[in-house]
Amino acid sequence: MAVASLSVRMRAVRGIKARLPSEIIDHGKGIRSVGLMLRLRDGRMTYCVGVRLDEGMIFASDSRTNAGIDNFAKFCKMTVFERKGERVIVLLSSGNLAGTQAIISVLTQRGEDPDNKASLWNARTMFDMANLVSDAMRDIERRDGPFLEASAISFNASFILGGQIRGEVPRLFRIYAEGNFIEAGVDTPYIQTGETKYGKPLIDRVIMGSTKLADAAKCILVSFDSTMRSNLSVGMPIDLICYERDSLEIRMRRRFAEGDAYFTSLHQSWSEGTRRVFRELPELVW
Repeated sequence: MAVASLSVRMRAVRGIKARLPSEIIDHGKGIRSVGLMLRLRDGRMTYCVGVRLDEGMIFASDSRTNAGIDNFAKFCKMTVFERKGERVIVLLSSGNLAGTQAIISVLTQRGEDPDNKASLWNARTMFDMANLVSDAMRDIERRDGPFLEASAISFNASFILGGQIRGEVPRLFRIYAEGNFIEAGVDTPYIQTGETKYGKPLIDRVIMGSTKLADAAKCILVSFDSTMRSNLSVGMPIDLICYERDSLEIRMRRRFAEGDAYFTSLHQSWSEGTRRVFRELPELVW
């Protein structure tokens, strides 16, 4: 972690502790509360996944956002730009909501300008599209960053970008808050942001390039179930897209709200199956 970033983070901790009730600090709960507040402020209160497969792509995101430990709300973190037969572009956002919304608005407005020769609608490749997102992020950071830092908050907005433009294969990128990015490859065909640690072990065991879209979709949903089971900072609804390679249109999109029959069934089946397999493991010999 850079020294400047650490300094901002420590100022945030001191500011948060100063505003917490004394009884929370005095009874040993301060560290946990501060940790939650830091997740609220640095954008880790989210879970987004993008997967690139031989058959296509999968995108999924939760919808929980916040403005403090007692002010939670629901916002869709999935943005789709689609021209059937030409391009499908999906953005999954994490981090400061005001920042991510501003970046998406900049991309949208630049795309609506007929005189703009560098927009999401005329980008020749997904690499060009990643650069456009990066440029928009840096523009907003230059505008808002100094004001955020004055309040001991670092600018934090990051994206998973994926999709397909006619003439090239589907591609998947992880764009960091600084605007630099990496691309998913053969060895690691998926990208996560936010609270990644709870769902990652399952994805590592199941997902590979040859995995069928239907199986990968179930795996990703189970990874969300596992994450929500262990972390209250991720919550429903869950937005899911399955994109079929070379279709250049989205045919499978679904939102799983609280109490969704399929998701409930998946949760129960996974929980019961996990316990059953655990009971069948060989006994430890001492």
